[in-house]
Amino acid sequence: MQRRFTQVDVFSEAPLGGNPLAVVIDADGLDDAAMQRFANWTNLSETTFLLPPTQPEADYRVRIFTPSTELPFAGHPTLGSCHAWLEAGGSPKRADVIVQECGAGLISIRRDGQRLAFAAPPMRKTGPLDDALLNRLIVALGLSRDDVLDHQWLVNGPNWIGLYLRSAELVLAAKPNFESLKGLDFGLVGPHPPGSACAFEVRAFAYFDGHIEDPVTGSLNAGIAQWLIGQGIAPDHYIAAQGTALGRSGRIHVDKDAEGGIWIGGLSRTVVSGQVDL
Repeated sequence: MQRRFTQVDVFSEAPLGGNPLAVVIDADGLDDAAMQRFANWTNLSETTFLLPPTQPEADYRVRIFTPSTELPFAGHPTLGSCHAWLEAGGSPKRADVIVQECGAGLISIRRDGQRLAFAAPPMRKTGPLDDALLNRLIVALGLSRDDVLDHQWLVNGPNWIGLYLRSAELVLAAKPNFESLKGLDFGLVGPHPPGSACAFEVRAFAYFDGHIEDPVTGSLNAGIAQWLIGQGIAPDHYIAAQGTALGRSGRIHVDKDAEGGIWIGGLSRTVVSGQVDL
């Protein structure tokens, strides 16, 4: 069956500088095995499938697959899927917000000029790492204990671990020993010098059947923002860079609203559109 298909570049302010996402727009009728098989074939970090919502508040439903498993939530698939849904003619029930239904529940998305931004979902697990896990990460990353200013579980769907390093330079210089980190999803964040265009540099390493470095990661940045703003380390509004080490130019716009909600935003561009036979 021919279904509408698009591939979107998410979180980039320059062409082909962000994180690609494959989106099957008319996914009704596909079973789990077919979705997983196609996500494995695209071999992107995530592939999404748009479906009619099952909850009355939602505008659409999305299922999010890596090449090997389904995720309840992920950030760049949220923004890219919303972009694809709107571009395909989707009309939200409310003028001020689009509501996405996914495995993690209902996610609010708002228009922020040309950008879309999602509301950071509640954390499912937070708190500092135990000493054994922290030491494992420090050794495997070639860091010293003094290089790590803070550390935290940042589980909001994916099981992210966050390390806050002394500088963006340390983040970019990190060379993980993946054999020692098997099975862990972890992110690094460090500050750029005052006055820089971006306040922080971020890198994300996700484990599927092996580690990959993700170009730009909305779920990790959502967790980082909740953590660093909550600790008073980051301001209420900032821009983070990600993907630099991969030759990408990801930009994540973070904003805390008057009610305390944190929004993670970025630009999305359609790069490929057409049909797929599924």
